[in-house]
Amino acid sequence: MTLSDPYQRLIDFLDAGQAKYRLIDHAPEGRTDLVSPMRGNDLHDAAKCMVVMVKIGKKSKRYVLAVVPGDAKVDLTAVRDLFDGTYVSFATPEIAENLAGSVAGTILPFTFHPDLELIADPGLLDAQELYFNAARLDRSMALRTSDYQALAQPRTEKIAQYEP
Repeated sequence: MTLSDPYQRLIDFLDAGQAKYRLIDHAPEGRTDLVSPMRGNDLHDAAKCMVVMVKIGKKSKRYVLAVVPGDAKVDLTAVRDLFDGTYVSFATPEIAENLAGSVAGTILPFTFHPDLELIADPGLLDAQELYFNAARLDRSMALRTSDYQALAQPRTEKIAQYEP
């Protein structure tokens, strides 16, 4: 297993933790709203994963893996406020992919990088299973939510923003 194979790293990690999951093959797609119908899940049960950069003062910054339900957006202000930050934005694709270990559209709801803090919205944990791309555009995973919580151990904070 190497960092260059994030799919295998995920599988090995979940198997070592005895997680219950299903793999779902589908046409290549990384956008949550488009891939959810392909895999047959409710949009709310999808894990939307975004890497966020929070500046804390002039010289310090933190990176957060923000995970929200698929029918929500990341509330950047809420993330900024969790760190008493002075500025917040989505990380550049290059930084996000480097920290997450996979390409945009396949970012996992897990973090394996010490500089990337995982924060999940509590609404994400309502479903029996979470759905997300398994570090590949053409394969997704349905993972038992209780296994996700046990293995990922996310910090849970209200960071989801819903459209009216």
